[in-house]
Formats: sequence, C-alpha cells, structure tokens
Amino acid sequence: MLKGFFNVPEAINEPVKSYAPGTPERAALQAELTKLRAEVRDIPMYIGGEEIRTGNTKPLSPPHDIHHTIANFHEGDKSHVEQAINASLGAKEEWNKLSWEHRASIFLKAADLIAGPYRARINAATMLAQSKTAFQAEIDSACEFIDFLRFNVKFMTEIYQEQPVSAPGIWNRLEQRPLEGFVFAITPFNFTAIAGNLPAAPAMMGNTVVWKPSEDQIYSAQVIMEVFIEAGLPEGVINLVYVDGPEAGEVVFNHPDFAGLHFTGSTGVFQHLWKTIGENIAKYKTYPRIVGETGGKDFILAHKSADAKALATAIIRGAFEFQGQKCSAASRVYIPRNLWPEVEAYLQEDIKDIIENRSGMPEDFKNFFTAVINERSFDKIAGFIDRAKESNVADVIAGGGYDKSKGYFVEPTIIKVEDPHYESMVQEIFGPVVSIYVYDTEYFDEAIYLVDNTSEYALTGAIFSQDRYAAEHATQKLQNAAGNFYINDKPTGAVVGQQPFGGARASGTNDKAGSALNLLRWVSPRTIKETLVPPTDYKYPFMDAE
Repeated sequence: MLKGFFNVPEAINEPVKSYAPGTPERAALQAELTKLRAEVRDIPMYIGGEEIRTGNTKPLSPPHDIHHTIANFHEGDKSHVEQAINASLGAKEEWNKLSWEHRASIFLKAADLIAGPYRARINAATMLAQSKTAFQAEIDSACEFIDFLRFNVKFMTEIYQEQPVSAPGIWNRLEQRPLEGFVFAITPFNFTAIAGNLPAAPAMMGNTVVWKPSEDQIYSAQVIMEVFIEAGLPEGVINLVYVDGPEAGEVVFNHPDFAGLHFTGSTGVFQHLWKTIGENIAKYKTYPRIVGETGGKDFILAHKSADAKALATAIIRGAFEFQGQKCSAASRVYIPRNLWPEVEAYLQEDIKDIIENRSGMPEDFKNFFTAVINERSFDKIAGFIDRAKESNVADVIAGGGYDKSKGYFVEPTIIKVEDPHYESMVQEIFGPVVSIYVYDTEYFDEAIYLVDNTSEYALTGAIFSQDRYAAEHATQKLQNAAGNFYINDKPTGAVVGQQPFGGARASGTNDKAGSALNLLRWVSPRTIKETLVPPTDYKYPFMDAE
C-alpha cells in the first residue's frame, strides 16, 4: 500500500452565484423547480445502505403552498432506530480502518457534486420544502454546505498534523481516534447545510452516525443522502431515519454504545436531552460528547453616531431574510432617540415595499420574503403579534398581518416597545418579528446593560457606531453576550472558515461549526510514547557511590 503525507486541495469559499436574469444557473434552477414541483417523491429511510419503506407514509407540502404535495416519506419507529444503531456499529470497524485520505476524498467529492450536478437540485429542494428564496437557498444548501465539507477536510488534516515534541531517544506521537460507539445527529429545518454537516463532521473523523432530521427538512435531507451515496460513502456510516423524537431518544439514550450527540434545535429540547443523558450516564461505555447549537435572541445595538441607513438595512436583512427563521436573526434592537425618526422612516418604506411587491412564492425570483415553516410556527408567531396589538407597552408599527389559507404567511412585523423587558424583547420567536426599544440618546451604557442582561441567550449580536471608542466599549462590555459579534453589520451570515459559528449561555456549547474546534469534539486522542533504546538497568546515576 502506498504511503505518504498528503496535501489536500486548498479550501476556498464557494462563490455565490447571482441567479440574475439570463444566467445559466437561473435557467437550471427554474427548470429543476418545475420538475420537482410536478413530482410526488417517495422518500425512504436509509439504513445500512438499504432504502427502508415502512408503508406508513406522511405527505410533505411546501409551506407556501400547503394544499400541494411534493413527497410522501416513510415514517419509522423504535425498531428502525435499533436497526440504524446496529448498522452504524457494524460499519464502524471498517470505516475507522479506512485511511484518512480516503475519507477526505469521499467528502471532497460530495462537495464537488453539490457545486456541480446537484446544485440546482439541492437548491430547488430547499426552496420548495423550506420556502427559501433562490439566494437564501444558494448561500445555504449550496455554498455553506460545500464550505463545510471542504474546510472540514482542511481542519481534519491540521488536527492530525499537530504532534507533540519528542525528547532525545524518544518518539512521541498523538493519534486522534473516533469516539467509541455511535454519534446521534439531530438536525433542524432551517439550514440544509447544517442538516448535512451535523452527521458529516463526525463521520469525517471516523465515526458512524444515526441521523434524525426535522420532518420539515426530510425532502432536502434525501438529496443530501443521494449526494453522500454517489460520493462513495460506505453503507452504514450515516444512517437516516424518520422517527418521532421521543421514540428515537428512548432507544438512543439508553444504548450503552451511545458516544455523542450533535444537535441543532431548541434550547428546551437540548436541555431535556442533556438531562436524559446525565440520568443515564452509568449506562454508557464512555462519557458521551454533547455538542449543541440551540436558540438566540439576537441583538442590534446602535450608538448615537451610527449611520441610520446602514442600521435600517441591517435590521431589514438581519430580521427578515428567510422570514427570521435563523438562529442568528436580529430579534431585538436598541436605537438611540436621535436616530429613531430617520431609521423608522427607512424601515417603514422597506416593509411597505416587501409586503406589496416582494412577498409570495419563492419560485417567483422577485420575492424577498415567503412563508414560515409550518402551522405550529405560524400560530406561535401570530400569538406574539396579537398580544403586542393588545398591549399598552408595545405597538405594532409595521406589518402585523398573517394568513394561512394558502400557505403559512406572516408579514414582516416591527414591534416598538416601551418596556425593554416586554416578552417580544426577551423570548425567542423564530419568525419575522423584530422588536425595537428606543433609549435616551446619552444612556448608551444603560442600553449596553439591557442588551447583556435581558436575554438568556448569547448567540449573535451587532454594534452600529461610527465612534470607534463607543464600538470598542460595547465590544468589551458585551464579550459574553454573543459568540458571533459584528461591528457595523447585521448579525447573520457567518461564513465557514471566516466566522466560526456558535454561542454560549442558553445558545449552546459554542463548539464553533466551521472550525477545527467542532471536529475536535468527535475524536478521542491517544498518546503513544516509543523509547528507541530502552534502559537495561533499573538503577539511576544518583544511586552510584561517591
């Protein structure tokens, strides 16, 4: 067998295509949208390399067109989770023995497949099933997913290359073993890239995985599995199951070979899973790794020196791209009174344009804004809006309409609050609602205190200021308020390899997806010391006679 120290292809962020009129990518995407919309796909589970069809099917519909069916998926039960675990454990030895460069090659090929022949399909699937615009799908399911795969290969090689020093006569080595057991990946609806990365990152490091996606993301999850299979991923390395969360958890978290949880979802669910793992800790062969990115109540804080137009644009994009359904979406904003009249005028103008001219089906490329993911989310968001309309300390100043007769449409909504602790300033909404508190212009420190102490979350945040002293002051004071902090930019849009993503407090374990820090969580190091010429006398020199 050939051996060598191999250099992997340079990791470069995938360029974002424009989808402007007349471009080939626009024509390809429109054709794929038409094709997928005309089909009703039959979506199986994937366990041990087999397509599993239970006959217990459930329909999938676009959130923006709820009376149209685009697929039926086969729902599983506990027995399928057990099968997936067994398949994962059965594949583990051969996958672990496979040399790292061959693992790297599989995921590099997957990245190239997404960049090329699968690009239109994975973007179209994300647009249909998750109601993303062409641009939001492109930066997520194509570019970010490609970046995760390519940069994780780079980070993997860096981790393997880092070795200890050796004293004379000794050779010290450090090897990074996969975890002992299987990893359970639970993925959200809102990012196809996250859904692909959460099982792929542990697998790249030699682990085998049981993957349970959100029901609202199953449609594009199947495309991810098709890519992995075509890229040459061996059977049983990643097993995709569609099983109710509590049912799956009952099997997974009672299994002695459970070795790790890779999770993105709600804080409440993550805390429940952590508690369950803790209660079962004596059942496991090893202490499981727990990696989670949960929620956010992400902020924008403006100083009196901020540029009003830049601030307003950051609020619109940060709060309303993908209907505010990003963990990083701007949800609470603190604006000084001197800027508020100008900022409000810009916001009102943009909201009016979005509602009247830029809302509707994602297949219509002129739209900036589409539907929220499901009825449960729609009802929750509508409840926040209704309570704000009835409140004496809050006022809906823009948007506020909603309708679910055809799809789950909620207008981009701005709530202006008089009480900085009003519920919409504190609780995660995960929808197109942003709350604004106008503070006295000279009370900047008080506004900083509110930002830092109002919410349990600490995911993303931004400071807008043309005064560098004020920007630095806020950056220092808010060091624990956000794991990703932005200066004069919206708090969304982290790029793999540039802004590793994750937060602390109730926002997660801050293991930074898109960096080597995350991959290190999926290995267990072993130190090997080899003495080249071992001693043959037990006595030390100090023991010699004078």
